[in-house]
Amino acid sequence: MSDTDKPSLQQDPWYQLRRFTRARIALGRVGSSLPTKEVLDFGLSHAMARDAVHLPLDVDALEQSIQALDYQTLRVQSRIPDRASYLLRPDWGRRLHADSLAKLQALPKQPIDFLIVVGDGLSSLAVSRHVEPLLEAMKTYIPTEWNLGSVVIASQARVAIADEVAETLGAKMVAMLIGERPGLSSPDSLGVYLTFNPHVGCSDADRNCISNVRPEGLVYDAAAKKLLWLAKEALRLQVSGVALKDESDAVQIEVEDAPRLK
Repeated sequence: MSDTDKPSLQQDPWYQLRRFTRARIALGRVGSSLPTKEVLDFGLSHAMARDAVHLPLDVDALEQSIQALDYQTLRVQSRIPDRASYLLRPDWGRRLHADSLAKLQALPKQPIDFLIVVGDGLSSLAVSRHVEPLLEAMKTYIPTEWNLGSVVIASQARVAIADEVAETLGAKMVAMLIGERPGLSSPDSLGVYLTFNPHVGCSDADRNCISNVRPEGLVYDAAAKKLLWLAKEALRLQVSGVALKDESDAVQIEVEDAPRLK
């Protein structure tokens, strides 16, 4: 085949829309195939997503960074013995190991208005990158009269483990900060799950979810504002999940658009 017969790169007519999203759109084509660069980029993103699932969380480093923000910390472990079991038995990741449960039960009881639990989840990369700046942003919005208790760091954790932790400690509500399932354009997305009156047996319908917390998604300050707005409403209305509608953005718009006194 001569050079003139070789297929050339044909750019998609809506290529300019790629600057608005990281989704794989307008990739172009060479003949009937994708361009080599796009195939290689896809392979890299897939490898990064797999690595994010299997990469162990550096709990020591995370705990030091949280303590540097003047939060106290506790460590617990789920019933999961290893990462392979984590992927095969999600139910074990929702419950505390017997030793961790006994450790929490032995602590002196104190009223806790708002408990924070951090779990590695399906992306320890998200936790190591985004938990510290999110906790720092949250300090601006947490009411000073609230008793927070210690930040609990849960290893090999699923979202629902926060319910057992909070129930054992007697917390009124809990915010679970956890690594989300990696996507091909977001291997480090952090999720936040808020539950009022947490206890073993809560379902996803009992939680409010804030997703994709990271600089390329929902930035830390915006996520902190949304979480604390929901937490205050949950405490006021005594509900969370499907019973608590997130109107934080509407309230913000209403305040910004209100006529100013001259």
